[in-house]
Amino acid sequence: VQLVESGGGLVQAGGSLRLSCLASGPAFDKNYAMAWFRQSPAKQRERVAVISWNGTRTLYVDSVKGRFTISRDNAKNTMYLQMNNLKPEDTAVYYCAALDGPDVVAGTPQSWGQGTQVTVSS
Repeated sequence: VQLVESGGGLVQAGGSLRLSCLASGPAFDKNYAMAWFRQSPAKQRERVAVISWNGTRTLYVDSVKGRFTISRDNAKNTMYLQMNNLKPEDTAVYYCAALDGPDVVAGTPQSWGQGTQVTVSS
């Protein structure tokens, strides 16, 4: 599975960005969950949001609830992360991941994108 992120950049606090993740390859299974992770130099990689295969179930880390929205368009093999009211602590490299099954809770990443930098200035 090949995953390519786009949409990162530099934004002021309170601003918005939308990340996209395009999936391709014969091994990509639209029936599997997908997720966004992020990692900053001072922190371990954390899962930010996860979405079920059909988009009906989503989970978020507490720090982004109410500000970030994960979605996917299976017809386009694309997953999105809409990020609003961004804060300096959201600064990180954001990675998309295809999980190893449909389970949004226990699924683990089987494929990673290359990452896209998000920088939020104060």
